[in-house]
Amino acid sequence: MKFIVSSSELLKQLQILIGVISNNNTLPILDNFLFEINQNSLRIVSSDLETTMSATITIESESEGAVAINAKLLVDMLKTFPEQPLTFIFGDNNTVEISSNHGQYTLAYVSGEDFRQPAALEAPKSITISGNILATAVNKTLFATGNDDMRPVMTGVLFHFSPEGLVFVATDAHKLVKYQRTDVSSTDEAEFIMPKKPLQLLKNVVSDSDVTIAYNESNANFSFDNFTLICRLVDGTYPNYSAVIPKENPNILVVDRTALLTSARRASIFSNKTTHQIRLDIAGSELQISAEDVDYSNKAVERLTCNYSGDDMQIGFNARFLIEMLNILNANEVQLEMSLPSRAGILSPIDGLEEGESVIMLVMPVMLNAN
Repeated sequence: MKFIVSSSELLKQLQILIGVISNNNTLPILDNFLFEINQNSLRIVSSDLETTMSATITIESESEGAVAINAKLLVDMLKTFPEQPLTFIFGDNNTVEISSNHGQYTLAYVSGEDFRQPAALEAPKSITISGNILATAVNKTLFATGNDDMRPVMTGVLFHFSPEGLVFVATDAHKLVKYQRTDVSSTDEAEFIMPKKPLQLLKNVVSDSDVTIAYNESNANFSFDNFTLICRLVDGTYPNYSAVIPKENPNILVVDRTALLTSARRASIFSNKTTHQIRLDIAGSELQISAEDVDYSNKAVERLTCNYSGDDMQIGFNARFLIEMLNILNANEVQLEMSLPSRAGILSPIDGLEEGESVIMLVMPVMLNAN
C-alpha cells in the first residue's frame, strides 16, 4: 500500500485532528490517527470515544486499506518539514516508510480494524446554518460554561432550535450568556447540550461555508468542507435560564466599551485577589470604578463619563467576569441594565450587531465591602 501527499496539507489537517486525542486514553489505539486510503482519497480520523473528528484530503494513490499511525510522532515529524511531497509505503512488517527530499523515516503502524468509530446517527433531524453564525455563537457563549463535573449540564452550551430562531445559552451560575438569531430558523423544535471540547474544536476550524448539523437524543454530527465531527451530547435537562434573567431593570447605564474595559482591567490589579471585587458608583453622568485590597493597602479609583438613567447606585462585580464579557462583545458602546445592587446586571452591546442577531450577558453582583 502506497500514497503520495503534500507535507503541509497533511500537517494542516493533523494539527486540527490531534486536538481530539486525549492525553490519558483508556484504549492505546486511540493514541493513533486512523488512515483510510481509498485510491486518490485519504480520510484521517481521530477519536477519544466521546468525540470523533475526520478530514478528507486528496492524495496520489492506487491503493485501498486502513492503518493506524501514532499521532504525536507523525505530527512532530511533519512540523520539521518544509512543503514537499511525502511518499508513504506500508510494508508487511507493520512499518511504514516515509520518504522526503531529505531522507527516509520508519514508523510502526497497526491495523485500522481495531480503531473505534461511531455508528451513524439513528433517525436524525438536521439543520444547515452558516459557519460564521456557528462560530460566532460558540465564541460568544463558550467562555461562560462551567467546569463543575457535579453539574455536567452546565459544562456545555445549550442549542435551542425552533421556527422562531436559534438560541445558544451558557452559564456557570456566576455569569450567563444568551446568543440569539432570528434570521435563521429550524422547522423542528429541538434542544440539546453540546459539550465543551467539540465546540472548542469547531470554533477553530469552521469557515464561512455552510455547516450541516444532524442530531438525535444522544449524538450530534457536524459536517462542513472536508470535515466531519461527531460527539456524544451531555445528558440532562438544562436549567430554566429565563427565570434568572431580571425582567424589570429601570437603571440603565450606557458607556464606551473600551473605556470601561481598560478601567476595569486597571482597577482589578488593585482588587482583593480572592474576591476580585470592583465597585461601580453611578450618579448622573459619572461612573466611578474602584477597587481596594485592605490587607495590602492597595486602592484604585477611576472616573468615566457615561449616559445613565435611574437612581444613584453602588454595585459590585467580579472583575474577571466583567472583563471576560467586555472582551467578547464587539461593540463601541455597551448597555448595563440593573434593578438592585443584589440582583444580576444585564450587559448587552449597543452597536456592532447584524440584523436578526442579539446577545445578552448576565453577570451576578458581589457583596460590597463596607466603607
